[in-house]
Amino acid sequence: MSTDNLPEPAGDDDGVSAELIAASLRADTADLEIYARVLSGTLVETLPPGAVKLERKRSIADRAAGREGKVESVEVTLGEQRMTLRLAKHGPVGEVCKEVRGIVLSRQQVGMDVWIETLSAAIAETARSNAKAREILQRFVLGE
Repeated sequence: MSTDNLPEPAGDDDGVSAELIAASLRADTADLEIYARVLSGTLVETLPPGAVKLERKRSIADRAAGREGKVESVEVTLGEQRMTLRLAKHGPVGEVCKEVRGIVLSRQQVGMDVWIETLSAAIAETARSNAKAREILQRFVLGE
């Protein structure tokens, strides 16, 4: 598993660093179903509209009860990176793609730690260029 094309974790003078974001995203990965639900909700609230896509699986019971169903994958697109986390029966599968104008230039399967670090660096970069995202992210990371 090569990580040559993945970004280095970046720091930020505003108190929102990739390391802090990664620590918050890693907070509790023991129960992946709960983790996916919390992660997806946090990302949808924090990132710009359209940056997060969720794939859910709805059982008949979910449909009858009007529930959204279980999150099966989370896809985050920030800049030229598309990061996907799929919850498979054998464990989470991460993928990081470099994409320009809809064309995938590179695709790597990565472990969950590398996926979280890559996502964290991309979120930190987004927060540096987007004041609203930075404010929401600071509340998420710092618990304010």
